Amino acid sequence: MISFLHGRLVDILPTQVVVDVHGVGYEVLVPLSTSDRLAGIGSEVHLLTHLAVREDAHVLYGFLTSAERDLFRLLIHNVGGIGPKIALSVLSGLSVAAFRAAVAAADVKALSAVNGVGRKTAERIVVELKDKLGGFGSVRPASAPDSKADGEGDAKATDAAAALMALGLRPNEAHEAVRAAIAMLGSEASAEQIIRASLRRNG
Repeated sequence: MISFLHGRLVDILPTQVVVDVHGVGYEVLVPLSTSDRLAGIGSEVHLLTHLAVREDAHVLYGFLTSAERDLFRLLIHNVGGIGPKIALSVLSGLSVAAFRAAVAAADVKALSAVNGVGRKTAERIVVELKDKLGGFGSVRPASAPDSKADGEGDAKATDAAAALMALGLRPNEAHEAVRAAIAMLGSEASAEQIIRASLRRNG
């Protein structure tokens, strides 16, 4: 699993960037909320990533904040009819805070205004996510000075959550268990320690 990329930005399009990591160019699809905040070609960049494996391709999606990546994953794993393309549209059309507010208020009109999200999909989003939006993710930009340490901690949390999902936990249960384990053990805990504490919590 590729949890993050840290390298030099060599190409920027509205929803796609290329990051040079030690001479290897990674093509990454990004929402407008990320591309709009990038410094420019030649700058150093740190992107949190999600790797989607398809029959015909391995596709990397990148985000500047954990909150954006968490929302992306929440959408593709919990809402029927929403794949990565529509999830990127949601993040391009609404900030994380605006999305959460729309879901909490059951504002189907605001959600369906996003490109690719019709009324029925917006209604599914409200039904599926209204009880799952409690405190996921951080809003600190991944380009902050201490983002490398944050990225390492995020990688451990991501690996632990993936392991828990492989063991049968639903995505929201896995992420909630990991957050609780990290709060109990501290940020220095290893992925293995996080997984064990999470399993004890859910056992």
